[in-house]
Amino acid sequence: MTRALDVARMRARVSELLAEYRIPSAVIGVLRDGEITDFAVGVKNISTREPARTDTIYQCGSVSKTWTALAFMRLVDEGKVALDEPVRTYLPDFRVADPDVSAKVTSRHLLNHTNGIEESFGDPGEGDDVYERMVANIAGASQVHPLGRTHGYSAALGYAILARIMEVIDGKGWDDIMKDRLFDPLGLTSTTSRHEHADQNRAATGYLIRSLEEGPILSPLDHLPRSFGPGGNVNTTARELLTMAYVFLNEGKAPNGTRIVSPGIIREMMESRVPVPDPYMFGPEWALGLIACDWHGQTVYAHDGSAVSQSARLRILPESNIAISMLANAGPRDSFYRKVFNEILADLGAVTIPDLPEPDPTLALDLSRYEGSYERPGTRYDVAAEHGKLHLRFTLNPMEAQLLNRPQQLDYELLPISETHFLMPSDDPLEDPQTVAIYDFKNGAAQYLHINCRVSPRVNEEDATMHVMAVSTISDIDGFWDSLKVAYGQLPKGAKWTLAVSSTDGTKAVNVIVHDSIDGVRSFFEDQAGAFATTEYFEADAANAVGLPAT
Repeated sequence: MTRALDVARMRARVSELLAEYRIPSAVIGVLRDGEITDFAVGVKNISTREPARTDTIYQCGSVSKTWTALAFMRLVDEGKVALDEPVRTYLPDFRVADPDVSAKVTSRHLLNHTNGIEESFGDPGEGDDVYERMVANIAGASQVHPLGRTHGYSAALGYAILARIMEVIDGKGWDDIMKDRLFDPLGLTSTTSRHEHADQNRAATGYLIRSLEEGPILSPLDHLPRSFGPGGNVNTTARELLTMAYVFLNEGKAPNGTRIVSPGIIREMMESRVPVPDPYMFGPEWALGLIACDWHGQTVYAHDGSAVSQSARLRILPESNIAISMLANAGPRDSFYRKVFNEILADLGAVTIPDLPEPDPTLALDLSRYEGSYERPGTRYDVAAEHGKLHLRFTLNPMEAQLLNRPQQLDYELLPISETHFLMPSDDPLEDPQTVAIYDFKNGAAQYLHINCRVSPRVNEEDATMHVMAVSTISDIDGFWDSLKVAYGQLPKGAKWTLAVSSTDGTKAVNVIVHDSIDGVRSFFEDQAGAFATTEYFEADAANAVGLPAT
């Protein structure tokens, strides 16, 4: 049986935690038995010291996917879209590199993140045709994994394709559809799908936390690009986020009595699930626009969001008829969310969040089965065994490393939980422990690495054996190095960037890239940086190189 929330005690406790984590503000809402209690703590802008209020507007990042999924399911409810019809039924020109995927991928694959299409949509711009352009731009996009093979989170692309389907069916832009089909029927006055449409007088300012000593600093990126709209750009308040959650607890009805979707659609969204390879960090299954968590035997529905410098958490507990939302203008920090929500849940007499599992020291694993490189566009993980322990190495792109004031090369020990799951602790006080899945063995070797919901397939490096040295005479120093920061995130599959150095005056540079040929490196490098330098290319003698990491 639930109990009343002690708001005064919770406000004091959240204030303590904000100070501990150096987060400027948070607004928290609790929906219980149809009634919302909300409170705000901290400041929404450090410079002005303006306090956060319950009507302060925050960016909710990927919680936007739950909003978009619910709006999309209204079309399903009306019979205008079928979840298992190919996308081509609604977008006849839809095409990716794999002809079979082009013909067979469905809206359900997009909603539950099993489509496997690379997020290679280029720069679609900020215009009203952004989602049409994204769909057109992926005509050559490869597969991270075969269609339906595994879960692999799509940050922007999957839900942008859904948005384009909505636009074609409704004959309006996605932003207008969200307002007409969801925000207005729910009676919302503070929720918008574009940064510029939010009331800036009430909007929280986002901050980065690079160190606890330094504290929050103003984020240089105040919102995500428009391409992230359906998957990341909804702005809302803690109360209005719970107004949407109310629909899931009340068989499709809004608090104002409006029927948003039928009870059958709510069941479909909650019960149509696929397994998540890492069941611990977020939950063991992914539904349609929601994560399905297992909290000590109770099913809890969830979504998290991060918009670079703002973060959101939503949890829906059907068995207790409770939902909790939290919006903050820094983060995300998993341990902060766990502490805040567990205090609230315990106060209400509800089930609490389970801890991450402890490693099992009795497990004797053949570490060679996990060793190798795992890669998706812009991200590469190297897993190696050293002295009987498994390590994961990750290279931040130079821009991210500089922004976060972190080393470019990160190294973590992986502690086995089971044959396919590992705990990844960190000695960085700003980083919480995570879990990692390395799984799907073929010929004795794992084929996929799953971390933070994203999946990276094992790299076949048989063809990427040539070390190519690119020696550049630079004509535009800023343009050259800025282009290389972008290029780092667009390396061809299987390639590795092992060295980047410049002369003290910045006019000369040497880069070493491991790829299949000199011509392959030349083509890639010239496309990225050719306008800013004259470059010569040589095969490098890797065996006698000084300063190159082992490959």
